Amino acid sequence: MQKKYLRIYNDLVKRIQSNSWTIGDLLPSENELAAQYDTSRETIRKALDLLSQNGYIQKVRGKGSVIINRNQFSFPVSGIESFTELTEKMALNSRTIVHSIKYLDPKNESMEILKGNPNEKVWNVNRIREIDGEKVILDKDYFNDKYIPLLTEEICQGSIYNYIENELGLVIGFAQKEIVVENPTEEDRELLDLEGFSNVVVIRSQVHLDDASLFQITESRHRPDKFRFVDFARRVKN
Repeated sequence: MQKKYLRIYNDLVKRIQSNSWTIGDLLPSENELAAQYDTSRETIRKALDLLSQNGYIQKVRGKGSVIINRNQFSFPVSGIESFTELTEKMALNSRTIVHSIKYLDPKNESMEILKGNPNEKVWNVNRIREIDGEKVILDKDYFNDKYIPLLTEEICQGSIYNYIENELGLVIGFAQKEIVVENPTEEDRELLDLEGFSNVVVIRSQVHLDDASLFQITESRHRPDKFRFVDFARRVKN
């Protein structure tokens, strides 16, 4: 059963998206929302925190929660979350199109870093991510088959991370990420809705298991108008 703060969050998202409030409006106070939803202020705070994290509101001290412009989707840079997890959390209307699943040619040296020895194989999965009917992300994933021995269209249609953690019993540990802006490739132009756009935002990641084994390299290519990439930073005084 879905937790209450998530039900409240999803209901508030629907109300915001249906223009119950417009950009710049204040949400009702925590006390008012607690009364409306017959719950505690702590539960309301959790729902509001999630609205803030996902770019729906800005909390302003002394005023409350202000509705902000959310034409761009907020994707966390520092976390490790699957597209399915992100879109479910953000209540986005999304679809995944599995474009291809195959082993790389053994002679292809571009992913040698993934192999512990020459006999290991590398999966290549290309998926197109559609949000609100527009193809805006091309995910190009590479997996060492020592850790991921089987990938099917059904698995790739859903969350591969869910399969890795819950079916294979592996623990995903950490990732190193690089973000760059590049000119679109012919493949980008063919598979994404890029008319009028002259660049793409590319996130390249190396993802490790909790024992530090490298099991995945991914290249996520985004249409630039739909996303803002967010992170949290804390200053440490020397």
